[in-house]
Amino acid sequence: MQDRSARHRTRTATAVLAIVSLLGVATLTSCDADRDGTTKGAASGQRQPSARPGPVWDRSPGSVAAVGDSITRGFDACSVLADCPEVSWATGTDSEVRSLAVRLLGESGAAARSWNHAATGARIAQLPEQMALAAKEKPDLVTVMIGANDACRDSARIMTPVADFRSSFEAAMRQLRAGAPKAQVYVSSVPDLMRLWQTGRGNALGKQIWKLGICRSMLGDADDMGAGAVARRTSVQERVVAYNEVLREVCAKDLRCRYDGGAVYDYRFTGKQLSQWDWFHPGRNGQARLAEIAYRNVTAARPPT
Repeated sequence: MQDRSARHRTRTATAVLAIVSLLGVATLTSCDADRDGTTKGAASGQRQPSARPGPVWDRSPGSVAAVGDSITRGFDACSVLADCPEVSWATGTDSEVRSLAVRLLGESGAAARSWNHAATGARIAQLPEQMALAAKEKPDLVTVMIGANDACRDSARIMTPVADFRSSFEAAMRQLRAGAPKAQVYVSSVPDLMRLWQTGRGNALGKQIWKLGICRSMLGDADDMGAGAVARRTSVQERVVAYNEVLREVCAKDLRCRYDGGAVYDYRFTGKQLSQWDWFHPGRNGQARLAEIAYRNVTAARPPT
């Protein structure tokens, strides 16, 4: 009986050791599979898809193309009713402004490897065409500043609808990606037009110039503080806020796009930064401030929030 019992215990121990050994192999195999990225229980050779890589932002691009409106063309910054692209915040060569291109590329680099396709008076509907032109340059970086003219209309009732603004900006991004799929995009927020009205209305000459028709939806009847005028200006400001939200949302869908986080909208322009010709567009000093904002955001390790 003792021998038979001993043999039984021996067989039982051997079986237990075999089971433990098998479990250990299975566990090691499972761990190895996890480290290799193979799904547990999946057929051999099947692996989990790797995580989508995050956006890689080049903080020192080698070329710059600019699109947008009169601000990027330096309108009224040097002389009355004239473009002055040499003082453009984006691509200008003026030593006082030190444009984004100059700060990134140096003076000679900016002259050789930057292009300005912005147009005075342009609205968002013209942006796809400008983007197509920019794409032909194969730039490392495209700057966008657009939307003020969509809110600055003869009447607040004919401001560009937000839905149309969105569709045009999306079309512009598609146009760029069709020709320059790897170009980075820096999107500036639309300036706070209410702030510009508040700043410029203190200048008697500026108000006289505004009567010629500059941004009537916001600047018309500059001293009128009646309910209708206040409501009109408020509707323009709300539309600008909505445009900026569109710029942020559409940009966020593109891995190579960076929105300024509302930096230009939030900037507190003073009379020193405004054109002495119209008290609305940025003068040289204002262009320099825009260049500073852009350079800070383009070279930041993380996008602004």
